[in-house]
Amino acid sequence: MSRVADLWRRLRGQPRRQGGNGMPTVRYATSPLLASRTPPWRVKFLIGAIGLGFAVLIGRAAWIQIVHNQFYLDQGASRYERRIELQATRGRILDRNGELLASSVPAPSLWAIPKDLDASPAELKQLAKLLDMPAADLKKRLDSNPNFVWLRRKVEDKVAQQVAALKVKGVYELREARRQYPEGESAAHIVGFTNIEDEGQEGIELAYQKQLAGRDGSRHVIKDRLGRPVEAVGDTIPAVDGQAIRLSVDAKVQFYAYQRIRDAVLQHKAKAGSVVVLDAVTGEVLALANVPSYAPGDRRNLTGAQLRNRALTDTFEPGSTMKPIVTSLALETKRVRPDTIISTAPGRLTIDGSTISDSHAHGDLTVEQVIQKSSNVGTAKMALMMQPREMWEIFTAVGLGRKPQIGFPGAVTGRLRPYKSWRRIEQVTMSYGYGLSASLFQLAQAYTIFATDGELIPMTLLKRDGAADAVAPVRKVTQSDAAEGPRPVLAFKTAFRPGTDDEAMPAPAGEPVQVRGTRVISPETARAVRKMLNLVTLAGGTAPKAQALGYSVGGKTGTAHKVEGRGYSGNKYRAWFVGIAPISKPRIVVAVMVDEPSNGVYFGGDVAAPVFSQVVQQTLHRLGVVPDLEVQPQIQSNIPAEVESF
Repeated sequence: MSRVADLWRRLRGQPRRQGGNGMPTVRYATSPLLASRTPPWRVKFLIGAIGLGFAVLIGRAAWIQIVHNQFYLDQGASRYERRIELQATRGRILDRNGELLASSVPAPSLWAIPKDLDASPAELKQLAKLLDMPAADLKKRLDSNPNFVWLRRKVEDKVAQQVAALKVKGVYELREARRQYPEGESAAHIVGFTNIEDEGQEGIELAYQKQLAGRDGSRHVIKDRLGRPVEAVGDTIPAVDGQAIRLSVDAKVQFYAYQRIRDAVLQHKAKAGSVVVLDAVTGEVLALANVPSYAPGDRRNLTGAQLRNRALTDTFEPGSTMKPIVTSLALETKRVRPDTIISTAPGRLTIDGSTISDSHAHGDLTVEQVIQKSSNVGTAKMALMMQPREMWEIFTAVGLGRKPQIGFPGAVTGRLRPYKSWRRIEQVTMSYGYGLSASLFQLAQAYTIFATDGELIPMTLLKRDGAADAVAPVRKVTQSDAAEGPRPVLAFKTAFRPGTDDEAMPAPAGEPVQVRGTRVISPETARAVRKMLNLVTLAGGTAPKAQALGYSVGGKTGTAHKVEGRGYSGNKYRAWFVGIAPISKPRIVVAVMVDEPSNGVYFGGDVAAPVFSQVVQQTLHRLGVVPDLEVQPQIQSNIPAEVESF
């Protein structure tokens, strides 16, 4: 500063002043810097900048502490507080007698923190082998996330123990719940399965996902720096375990049915097969089996063909199984009697330029013999006595063209066209099962009208309680306009409680209580048709092989060419048999279908009827039904079967 003052003095011509020590003397009051005036805008700018800085700081503080404080609180809490999920146990699935069909068991899941992983290439290769995956896939998985990756979930205990024995740093084990299915392939299409997250994907597991899943709980804890819980905070929300679902299915009957249809498919080199067993008294589904099947607990290499619940999802032209339904309508409307003679000569009938025929000429047949010998011509002549609307109404009344109301995913409606669009030839072909389609389950339910003296009873896959509440029809709908397509004729209101108590005991033994349905035909008509169905299984009928040891049976064969492209295949068939037993006091309805038998035999009486016979014997014995026939060695294999017309 003294140098500046001295320079200033020199410029003004003043001598340099000396201090007492010889140093120049500076007068600060006369400094040119102090003498110069500061511009007003600079002062205002500095004050404004300082004020703005304080405003920003205050705003930021308000944003953090008042407006957006929850985010920072959460961030802080995340450093020391954890939410531990309390997993609910998935409900069990039981059969009607309390046998396990599905349950959850603890299973180890393996995971890793890749950034902490310390393993040699040899150890990683061995780890990949234990996890049943290529070493390259394991490396790719470990590289996907440095903080957490699943290695393999819900493995066998033996695998988890072998992985633990490697002592690889950064690999950990977590216990989860794994679904197991004791009945395996036999009940797969009913029970279904869950995915890796324990969510239902098929069958009952999907249909009752909400009830089975329950509700997870939670608990908040404070953890130390090592992640160990040291103190609980807040309220604990307990987990609510899933309900147990008790089905109407009998595990033993289900296994019998699966074995028999599997053997038939192998014997006849068929593509597939299905069996449905219904309790004609309570309306419960006792068995529903399909081949091919799959193991619900191991679904590797699973195909769509294995997954399909064919008894409910596959539809086909029902063929001759429709003849008893058309005959019951002719009897009900008094157009014929069981002993009415119908001329079927010469075994052919031409309608509107199209010819239908029997397997061979029968001549004059009674109505009973038309069913016994499965005459197309005889059935066609009865159909021509009726109006299309009458046939449409009885088809709809027995459940054709309507989705089965059993609360099961995948059940289909089939196809039944509006009656106003029927031509005469179509009406005739529908009378013996061509031109409409139905599932095997729909056919089985339709035949309950013959087992219950004329009532169509609603079906259920859940076990009804011991009282078997009555079921009443709610409303009737008729087809007002063919353009709208076929609509349901009847709807049912069921009133029963599914058994969901894990500790519930089987219903006490005794006579089952009849479930009420909706009347379709009179008891007299039902009994008359039941007698005709019995004749089908005797000498002169198309299915002597349907006879069962100790029990009277009745039913109807069906054989049909498969649709292929726009026509019918000449060498591909479906064979089925739908029947009831015992005839004297019906208890069950059994429907069997074998798809594409290719071992030289394809008639329903040869392929499906023997399966019916075996399932009937085992099921009635299981239900404790007393035989109504004298048990004697069977000679059914020696009884010649009538060649079926189809």
